[in-house]
Amino acid sequence: MRIHREGYLIIILASLLLVGINILGALFLPIIQPWLGLLSLGFWALIVQFFRNPKRAISTLGEGIIYAPADGQVVVIEEAEENEYFKEKKLQVSIFMSPLNVHVNRAAIGGTVQYAKYHPGKYLVAWHPKSSTENERTTVVIKNAKVEILLRQIAGAVARRIRYYVQPGQTLVQGEEFGFIKFGSRVDLFLPLDAEVKVKIGQKVKGNVDVIAVC
Repeated sequence: MRIHREGYLIIILASLLLVGINILGALFLPIIQPWLGLLSLGFWALIVQFFRNPKRAISTLGEGIIYAPADGQVVVIEEAEENEYFKEKKLQVSIFMSPLNVHVNRAAIGGTVQYAKYHPGKYLVAWHPKSSTENERTTVVIKNAKVEILLRQIAGAVARRIRYYVQPGQTLVQGEEFGFIKFGSRVDLFLPLDAEVKVKIGQKVKGNVDVIAVC
């Protein structure tokens, strides 16, 4: 299992902390040491699995095929005003990521980055209606010869560390990693209104595996 680079320091610090706790437990509370060891191992495993970074090759590349940019559950499919970049109504599809999902964010299409901006903000729960405009978030717009889409990483009540690795003018290959959100949150896609949506509300999707829409 590959570990994402965002997790290296956290895993090392957690390992040192847990080892220290278990040493103290063995010295002062030996009767509970076996249970403390099991709990520590379980907690360490949760942290490690959160930062897993599986390799996923896209099966069919296409300028008009829009893949899931993240693992999670589809929680929104609706027309909505996008007021930051497009400044017009678009088709919004939102994917909620729980702490158990893979948190790598991937380019839903290949193309050139037209816009990339970080916004500080609040930490409302990710499903709150105002989280997409008031929470800490980043906006990344990618364009190719077929379609232009907007991807928005949104922090939640737990996820307070958003990372994005792209700049305007940069070329992305479809499926390439463009960011990471730590400890659960949401990714919004804003698509053309005539996009043919291939997912349903409540459906669980995987980045680079499931097709969100076709233009």
